[in-house]
Amino acid sequence: MSHQLRIKVGAETFTATLLSNPTATAFKAQLPLTVSMTELNGNEKYYDLAQALPTNATNLGTIQNGDLLLYGSRTLVLFYESFHTSYSYTRLGRVDNPAGLAAALGTRNVTVTFELQP
Repeated sequence: MSHQLRIKVGAETFTATLLSNPTATAFKAQLPLTVSMTELNGNEKYYDLAQALPTNATNLGTIQNGDLLLYGSRTLVLFYESFHTSYSYTRLGRVDNPAGLAAALGTRNVTVTFELQP
């Protein structure tokens, strides 16, 4: 099964690489997924998944632009700014080239499609 993810935001498409872990495997089973992601803190978009995913949360210390993470067991988070954090997340993957991600996601809630690349 592919570890390459396509993330569509409006007319923009980004590719991401998912990790080989139980969380990413369970996430892939829910794809394709088109969701309305909520803006938070000027650095992330989040969406609460219908089904909980397995977790292995750790304190990452620094979030990177393009990180795709899971907060708790159901909250999918796509970060578009880099910053330090004291929160713990489970890693899902990362946008391969996050240039333009912040502009595409904007400052409001946005519809995002996640699908496996063939």
